[in-house]
Amino acid sequence: MRHRLQTLFQRKFKVSLLFLLLLALLVHLAMDLALPAAHRPCGCNAKAPKASGVPSGSPVLAGPKKLSLRILQDFSGSNGSLEKSSQPQGAGPNTRAGEPGVRHQRGEGNVGRTEGSKLAALFEHPLYNIPIPEVTKKDKLFVVNPMEKFSLRSSGSDEWVSSSKAETLLPTGKTAYDTYPAWLKFHVGINRYELYPRRDPLMPTLLRDLATQRIVSSVQKSGGTQLKLIMTFPNYGQALFKPMKQTRDQETPINFFYFSDFERHNAEIAAFHLDRILDFRRIPPVSGRLVNITKEIRDITTDKKLAKTFFISPAGNVCFYGECSYYCSTEHALCGKPDRLEGSMAALLPDKTLAKRRSWRSPWRRSYHKSKKAEWELNPNYCAQVRETPPYDRGHRLLDLIDMTVLDFLMGNMDRHHYETFEKFGNDTFLLHLDNGRGFGTHSRDELSILAPLQQCCSIKKSTYLRLQLLATQPYRLSDLLREALAADPLAPVLAEPHLRALDRRLGKVLAAVGRCLARAARPDQVLVDDVGSRV
Repeated sequence: MRHRLQTLFQRKFKVSLLFLLLLALLVHLAMDLALPAAHRPCGCNAKAPKASGVPSGSPVLAGPKKLSLRILQDFSGSNGSLEKSSQPQGAGPNTRAGEPGVRHQRGEGNVGRTEGSKLAALFEHPLYNIPIPEVTKKDKLFVVNPMEKFSLRSSGSDEWVSSSKAETLLPTGKTAYDTYPAWLKFHVGINRYELYPRRDPLMPTLLRDLATQRIVSSVQKSGGTQLKLIMTFPNYGQALFKPMKQTRDQETPINFFYFSDFERHNAEIAAFHLDRILDFRRIPPVSGRLVNITKEIRDITTDKKLAKTFFISPAGNVCFYGECSYYCSTEHALCGKPDRLEGSMAALLPDKTLAKRRSWRSPWRRSYHKSKKAEWELNPNYCAQVRETPPYDRGHRLLDLIDMTVLDFLMGNMDRHHYETFEKFGNDTFLLHLDNGRGFGTHSRDELSILAPLQQCCSIKKSTYLRLQLLATQPYRLSDLLREALAADPLAPVLAEPHLRALDRRLGKVLAAVGRCLARAARPDQVLVDDVGSRV
């Protein structure tokens, strides 16, 4: 009898438990159905086929000429990162730089528009939507076969090759352009008129890759006066790493010469964003990054000279100093906390064997001597001499150099001895604003001699002047815009507040210099060279 009661009780218990589970399931289903559709979780966006922001079969690579991009390295990117969305919600279909037959108003939707964002409002302003000339095949840095896929050699070679010559390592079902990693898309998008478009849907991916891609190799960069590293990523993209040497609030000592000043990692980051806010777009993308000295430099370097310089400080921190002309010694070692070190990761341009660049000595180069002065510092009519000298005697090269002067003055960079251009485009192209590490060294004083090209030539592009005037107004205050742009960097805050306030002060001095030129000129168009016509 007892056994029968025990069996009956067990059966009732099991039925009750099953009933409770069924009831819980029904309650869960009812709650799920009651939720509004807008609040239901969806994990579909991360793998959406249009997430890369590039239309399938983009004609950006169209053209009869075929170019095998075997290396095109010097920038980080990964095929996997292209699976993720780099186009903000609400963006319209964007095309990369250089698409034939399309004016340069890519992404006319509100890409990255944020409520209350001054930066978003700035990029919607008519002055930041002036179209550039139509980009033809000859205006592109690279013209490649639009149907050719690319993959890494399985042998471990650092070459990009046609998938017909090597095992295809990429997912199937993609168009050829979709198989390119982010760094390669960046390179093939460069054209005669700009390094990257105003609303480049790839930019978030490029910056994220610089900050997060796994580092597989770190070696010293040859040349230069201070230590810099070339860091390589798993897909053979590369970036230039400049380590932190000063804290945010340290100013360049007043007794330092400009040629012996420190190169600052945060200056490289801020310069990229400032260049973009000025609508020059002539500095390759730069992101801040916190690097593990042990795992991401010491343990993986193949550079024997660099490897010999690592040591543990008395405080137990990992340090190194490398080999260079300045500040490469035990006394000036770079130390982690205990092995974490800040630095800037700058996208390198395409290899010079594929895209030759020409280096130009700046006419306003300083003497780089402790007592001697350059000719432009002694001759008040120096600009007339420059205007008669190629390549400044025609085209917009001189005006482009004055654009660079404005950028340098705003960030206090006295170290602009050379600049570069892509050789393919001749004289009719933009200047590359490279190597900005000696900017943002001082905020308490302004070096007016940096403005010598503007003051002596009394010429500036009308578009540049109009944008500078806009950036001096309350709704588009330059310091606010740069502060907002830098807030998204992994190393934020990138600049100390006094440096941001100095930007507004210096901007006022640039506008005052142009004002004095206008007051002296017989005609305003001699000072404000019209490069916009009726487009604004």
